[in-house]
Amino acid sequence: MKRTVLCTVVIAVLGLVWPAHGVSAQGPDATPAAPSSEPVEEGSGSPEGIWGILSAGGPVGLLIMLLSVAAVALAIEHIMTIREPVLMPPGLSDEVRSLLSEGKLAPARQRCHREPSFLSFVLEAGLAEADGGWAAIEKAVEDATADQSARLFRKIEYLSVIGNIAPMLGLLGTVIGMIFAFREVADTQGAARAADLAEGIYLALVTTVEGLIVAIPSLAAFAVFRNRVDQLVAEVSYVTQHVFAPLKRTRTKRSPKATPPPTPPPVGER
Repeated sequence: MKRTVLCTVVIAVLGLVWPAHGVSAQGPDATPAAPSSEPVEEGSGSPEGIWGILSAGGPVGLLIMLLSVAAVALAIEHIMTIREPVLMPPGLSDEVRSLLSEGKLAPARQRCHREPSFLSFVLEAGLAEADGGWAAIEKAVEDATADQSARLFRKIEYLSVIGNIAPMLGLLGTVIGMIFAFREVADTQGAARAADLAEGIYLALVTTVEGLIVAIPSLAAFAVFRNRVDQLVAEVSYVTQHVFAPLKRTRTKRSPKATPPPTPPPVGER
């Protein structure tokens, strides 16, 4: 289901992006087509449309478009997977706590194994160290929580990478466009008109806008998912402590009170 949704999004966006870049496939020296005698409706096929503007970005613009497709696919996947019902299946904590209250460790581990998730992985790691006492259980739970939270943070980190790469690609397109503009000045010995420089400057501005359009939503989505991961990790830690409360009471060893050493007699007394 998840793969189907992601593939549909990618194909739909590519279907919109690829024809737009195909408009500018002709070179600058291509012969313009003969004017049609039929009247052209206002706004239809206009190069000033949104796709006509985006198609002027060239190869750099196409690469930024592909990054936007990846960002949309990642955001949809995170929306579907980074949710409380997915990371903390309903009823799992109550069932495991009930089994632990009855001293059924093996059925509790089997229950966690049947429904893989963030919470079940943490609970199963703690149950695996039940024979080592509460200190071993607590250490295993902390390590499992850190491992799973690191996996989630690495998962959403790609949005941050896209948000940082997109404006850099836009800057690359800006530099390329300015190079084209100054090359025109050099080729004409400084006699280039404004129309001759417009193509390079247009490329520079379009790629800059494309990079910012991709970077801003990507970084915003990364911030939202990062806060959501922080919240869910905190909730998993709280629920884990609640689940292991019966086991903590039975596995905690009370150390006997140490008997104080006898007070030595004064030096002067015999």
